[in-house]
Amino acid sequence: MNKTTPYLGVIEGFFGRTWSFAERFDYAHFLKDNGYQFYIYAPKADSFLRRNWQQDWPAETTDQLQHLVMHYQSLGLDFGLGLSPFEIYKNYNADAKQSLQDKVKRLNQLGINILCLLFDDMRGDQPDLAKTQIQITLDVLSQTTANKVIMCPTYYSFAPKLEKVFGAMPENYFQDLGNGLPSEVDIFWTGPEICSQEYPQAHMEEVIQLLGRKPFLWDNYPVNDGADISRFLFLKAFEDRPYTLEKLTSGHAVNPMNQPWLSRIPLYSLPRSYSQGQDYNPDAILHEALQQLVCNEQREEGLARQIESDIDNFQIHGLDKMNRKKRNHLIQAYNHFKNPYAKEIVDWLNDEYAFDPDCLTG
Repeated sequence: MNKTTPYLGVIEGFFGRTWSFAERFDYAHFLKDNGYQFYIYAPKADSFLRRNWQQDWPAETTDQLQHLVMHYQSLGLDFGLGLSPFEIYKNYNADAKQSLQDKVKRLNQLGINILCLLFDDMRGDQPDLAKTQIQITLDVLSQTTANKVIMCPTYYSFAPKLEKVFGAMPENYFQDLGNGLPSEVDIFWTGPEICSQEYPQAHMEEVIQLLGRKPFLWDNYPVNDGADISRFLFLKAFEDRPYTLEKLTSGHAVNPMNQPWLSRIPLYSLPRSYSQGQDYNPDAILHEALQQLVCNEQREEGLARQIESDIDNFQIHGLDKMNRKKRNHLIQAYNHFKNPYAKEIVDWLNDEYAFDPDCLTG
């Protein structure tokens, strides 16, 4: 990938059915081979990072995470964790500060490169929100051994839905964060919407002005964890992510689908969107992704053609516009292939990826 590719990676930051550790392990090679530079472990279903953040993982989980960290770093990839100390800012007293310090010290033992402090999907309607979140971030910054800290605000877009779900945003919230956070702390931003279709230059310049720094994109494509979006598989190549975004961001993190294998199809395209610039053709890259990823053996060429022919069924029509006969026909077609891509499609058609009601924004 050429010099126009930004600091690019994947954040497993969705609700619902998580990836397995084996799938996460395999992803390191896919990311390395396709121009990505980091992976961040932050599944909302891991309560030891969220509602039960003060507690430790079981020893087996800690061992698996340590194994992952070493594996990613051995390939030259950065490994991150997303800590979401649930609504800690509502009562950030001495006990909460000590618990946070203890947690960060334990995370340091994993040797992570990136620590994300995530305040998303929490109530935010309190006047001292920015001030308290700044103090929490400063405390974490002083204690972590990670070489990069990324903070996700409670309000991370201009989308009105955030205030509807999480309460009215305090006045001057974005400006206060920008003024109070050290310049070395990155700030996540999802764009004009929670799941943004595009990132216009004028919007990005406005955000840079508000935050006093280039935002770190949290790109909610192709994620599909919400009540509505879980009814779709987003397999098309990335569009409207012009290579000029590299000059307007400090990094670009993609939040994938609950389906790890199928997520590889759109993920294949994003680094190429940057590196190919004006020559980038999303339809051609989708075809290339299917050939490169799905056709790993001769007998799977039929699967690549099948997926390509069903793209509209998966991405535009979705489950709710398929009658039982149509679903059964597709299940029969994909059961013919003994392949992880096909299995995830069959599981999705069988409603095995039920959405998590804790996801309030999808």
